[in-house]
Amino acid sequence: MAAGLSAPWLQAAQVDGPSGAASPADAGASAGTDARKLKAEKSDRTDAGRERFGTAMRPFSAQSPWNSRPLDPVLGTDEIPRDSYFPTLESGTWSTGVFVARPTDRPQRVVGLVGEKGIWDPDAEEFQSEVIVPHWPSDVLPAAGADGHADIVDEAAGLIHSFYKLKLIDGEWRSRQYAWTRLDGSGWGDPAHYFQGARAAAVPTMGGLLRSHELEDDSGPIRHALAISLTFSGLSANPSYVFPATSSDSGADKNKGKIPEGALLMLPPDFETASFSDPRLRRIAEALKRYGGYVVDRNVGTPFVIYAEIGSKARLHPAGRWDTKVAGELDRVRAALRPVVSVKGWLDGHGQPVERQRPMNLLSMRGRWRSERGEIQGRFETWRQAVVFDAAKRDSVLVANSPRLLSAVTWAKPKPGQRCRLTARTSADTRMRLDLRGSDGVRVAWGSAPLANGQSAEFEWPEGVTAARVAVHALSAGRGWASGDLRVIEG
Repeated sequence: MAAGLSAPWLQAAQVDGPSGAASPADAGASAGTDARKLKAEKSDRTDAGRERFGTAMRPFSAQSPWNSRPLDPVLGTDEIPRDSYFPTLESGTWSTGVFVARPTDRPQRVVGLVGEKGIWDPDAEEFQSEVIVPHWPSDVLPAAGADGHADIVDEAAGLIHSFYKLKLIDGEWRSRQYAWTRLDGSGWGDPAHYFQGARAAAVPTMGGLLRSHELEDDSGPIRHALAISLTFSGLSANPSYVFPATSSDSGADKNKGKIPEGALLMLPPDFETASFSDPRLRRIAEALKRYGGYVVDRNVGTPFVIYAEIGSKARLHPAGRWDTKVAGELDRVRAALRPVVSVKGWLDGHGQPVERQRPMNLLSMRGRWRSERGEIQGRFETWRQAVVFDAAKRDSVLVANSPRLLSAVTWAKPKPGQRCRLTARTSADTRMRLDLRGSDGVRVAWGSAPLANGQSAEFEWPEGVTAARVAVHALSAGRGWASGDLRVIEG
């Protein structure tokens, strides 16, 4: 069992954020229950008058796929089939809450579920004995369904903590899985840090979530893509996911449909919404025409589910009464939704052109690190995306040898002959070396020199690479760390 994720590690990942203390009475306000107060406290505009992104109320960067919209999208022909139930807008048992931490909120220890090895960290690909979240809102309430989703936003640290199967048991917080992402990031995984949230597509559950303040009666247009799940009859088995998703539900071989996770679904621009009986559904449909919705998860028996924040005014069927008209309108949306097969381009949240699939880092520092020379012990820290060592003796060497050092994301794998660049990111007096290995795990297809911080090496991706070996050399005694950036630059 690994040592766990503790608060001091998080400090290395923190960025400049909002300052100022809140009173104890204010601690733990959630975006779901106190949206108006949070909105009043934080301007949603920059000094230049542009909308502010990367906040609890407007998560992720302006360039994020969640906040970007396609130009002249061409829609495919694959239709979401009918299934056991009608499509729905979910804002309760199977959705998620968003809880915003205050600087005065106390740390909270979260451990694994009873009888399990610990809390699963999909980024490190190992169980952690505990996760310590530095600021834990007092009103955290996981979704009541089996998924037990909850996302906690720490604006000061610039992070979203995303939990799966989170439960409060006998006064102790427990969870099956923990993942994190940058509040001002893309809201999706990248090849190196491929799992960044509790959804099957490796995104946080607040990605694409319809928020409480967006569903108020006086709200304007919804200005982001939506989060959607499909059931087995709609999801495809191969591929099970496409860009920008970096993962998918397990058991994809049971899928019978044609639409992979990560796919962007849209309504055609001439889809009629004026006749919809509920103004919220009309605004949701308009968002699906302009931004679309990304498939991020799998459900059981429902053609599609669109997710809204728990506690929001999202209930289209009044309590205790089935609205046949609304059900028919949702089914009309189902019949018209189509996957996007091509676009002319993309505009970000500010209306500026943006390139979607930029070159991304392919090298992770996850792995089983062992001492090859001298006295040194290293561990992968997810918040740093680096291997960290303490109390190393001078001239010590750490090594890791694993296929998982290289990205397993299907759309990110380099092709032979592509021009690549490796750049070292290390502490002082630390060097990093990368060897790309052939199918026998021994033959070196390409190897770098030992690189200091900021040094790079360029090369053409060789044939037959199946694994990697990373060596970290501590030139002097003490603590240190190392990471690497490997990406395709041409071809």
